[in-house]
Amino acid sequence: MINRIIILLAGLAVATPVFAQTADPASPPAAAQKQAQMIRAAVLRVDRPGLLPISRLDLPPQDLGFAGARLAIDDNATTGRFMGQEFEALEVAATPETAEGEMEKLLAQGIPFVVVLADDAMTLRLTDLAKDRAIVLNAGARGDDLRGKDCRFNVLHAAPSHAMLADGLAQFLMWKKWPRWFLVKGSHPEDENLAEAYRRAARKFGAEIVEERTFEDTGGARRTDSGHVQVQQQMPVFTQRAPDYDVMITADEAGIFAAYMPYQTWDARLVAGSAGLVPRSWHPAFEAWGGVQFQNRFEKLANRSMRDEDYQTWLALRMIGEAATRAQTADPDKLKEFMLSDRFEVAGFKGQKLTMRDWDHQLRQPILLATGALVASVSPQDQYLHQSSALDTLGIDRPETECKF
Repeated sequence: MINRIIILLAGLAVATPVFAQTADPASPPAAAQKQAQMIRAAVLRVDRPGLLPISRLDLPPQDLGFAGARLAIDDNATTGRFMGQEFEALEVAATPETAEGEMEKLLAQGIPFVVVLADDAMTLRLTDLAKDRAIVLNAGARGDDLRGKDCRFNVLHAAPSHAMLADGLAQFLMWKKWPRWFLVKGSHPEDENLAEAYRRAARKFGAEIVEERTFEDTGGARRTDSGHVQVQQQMPVFTQRAPDYDVMITADEAGIFAAYMPYQTWDARLVAGSAGLVPRSWHPAFEAWGGVQFQNRFEKLANRSMRDEDYQTWLALRMIGEAATRAQTADPDKLKEFMLSDRFEVAGFKGQKLTMRDWDHQLRQPILLATGALVASVSPQDQYLHQSSALDTLGIDRPETECKF
């Protein structure tokens, strides 16, 4: 199903998307009196069938990602009206079987920017399908290979990578002087990719992984087959006899076991990674740097809290809007060129400007470290310095990259 969002840019004059001031409706800006320029985009969300989340609180809303897109279109209208620009974002929900067909439809319509919410493999397939017909903005996939050996010139990554998330958590754990990690990973390929990011982070920041174990996914409905009684018996047995460690790091991208780990380990230890203290791109309790106003606007629009997918989709579309405003053009080719240039930056309510890495097209951004109820810290931590940007202490730096465009 496709919903069309169009915001006409006339009437108000504002300084930022957060604080709006009403202009005299009798005297619209000169640019608004001209023929409006349309900047078209689409959000393609690929819903992968699978088991329900462990917690019913994590059930995905029907407008996941799309709500973030609607807020971004509203914000793009606010910041772009001096240029007489209109912004449009089509919303397309697909399955793995229909995703490539839906992408072809968007490309046939001449949509120059496609925001993709999908897993690593599907994101790569859709990117290769688009080739030079569109810029793909990755708002979902976190795999480091997409920024490394499988990188593509026509994709920009608004979603943080596994390496960025792992490094953000590692910096905090090392600041806390908790260097001994017990790594527990799932049995799915995406779990191994995340586990490798934590191994790399341990080497990078001087932590020691005292042991690794794999939690095998044996199937089952989890929420009905693995009630609290079974979990209370199973998890302590699984985690016993581990060498002395400070923190258990869970690498559970598939969402099979990590949520069960807090308070169920054999030893009295903290849990981090995919549960416990979790590195995230966004958190609904975040309040700093205009976060309260930002989240209030989202909650008014969507009647729910913002999730990572909403934030990353919002950020991807805001990248387009910011490029249009700064480059003073609606031409897709010029917008692509500007977003890939060192002149590009975008505000993300994280306390500093977000910029693009030219070596792998990853958007630099701070990482929030959050529990279920609040944000405990924000990385990069102050003591980790870098010759060009502290944000480049998170993720794959230029000398380490395997990306070759």
